[in-house]
Amino acid sequence: MTAPAPGASPTRLLGKIALETPLGVLLGDMRIRLLEAIETHGSISQAARAVPLSYKAAWDAVDAINNMADAPLVERSVGGRQGGGTRLTDYGRNMIALYRAMEKEYQEALDRVTQRLEQRGANDMAQFRSLMRRMAMKTSARNQFFGAIWALRASEVDYEVSLRLDDRNLLTAIITRASAENLGLAIGKQIYAFIKSSAVLLLTDPTTRISAANQLWGEISSIHSGPVNAEVTLQLPGGRTVTSVVTQASIDRLQLSVGSHACAMFKASDVILATFD
Repeated sequence: MTAPAPGASPTRLLGKIALETPLGVLLGDMRIRLLEAIETHGSISQAARAVPLSYKAAWDAVDAINNMADAPLVERSVGGRQGGGTRLTDYGRNMIALYRAMEKEYQEALDRVTQRLEQRGANDMAQFRSLMRRMAMKTSARNQFFGAIWALRASEVDYEVSLRLDDRNLLTAIITRASAENLGLAIGKQIYAFIKSSAVLLLTDPTTRISAANQLWGEISSIHSGPVNAEVTLQLPGGRTVTSVVTQASIDRLQLSVGSHACAMFKASDVILATFD
């Protein structure tokens, strides 16, 4: 990583913009770079390599742009003395200029936000960056948690990792020793935990004895029913939520309803951990 120049800001928020139509995104960073490459090379194949994109993906993007725009941004010619090629229209050049001008204004606004955050203190900036990174992350796991490692217990083949969710609840995961070493786990380290909703079971009787390491009691905040299964979301005392997918038969048998108390339970081996260092 290149060290920042003397006097330069060590942290910069970088933003991307997109121009949308009712049919979807018309222009974004990748498509703008493709159009600029077409202008430079006059060839869709060379432009695709420069982005980079596959030849088909480049043509698909060009077709989509032309289909959604008020007028064509790209024209193509076949054969002729020059062997054919691809070029931007005047409208296409104007759209690129508009996009880059908007991008410049947007980035300058972000730079001003960065400056104000840094004036408030390094801790505020670090917290903001961490929040933005968590919000940008996408995963198919319905339950996503973030917290500091509270406890680590090692054995010959695996690690038991506990995260503090709130004053009442810990979340426990069991991963292999190799995974723990690869993640660089340590007490206090910030880490993500993911649990699929299908791995979360529900119970309502607090006297039931179960072996699942994770038992999170909360109040049912919503139930979304389907033909066979239902999605049940519990709100924990600290304000976080955990979601389970159970059968409609289970809803009826447990007499689950919004406002009632229930326990979300899942095995420690069903928890996936991740870090973003």
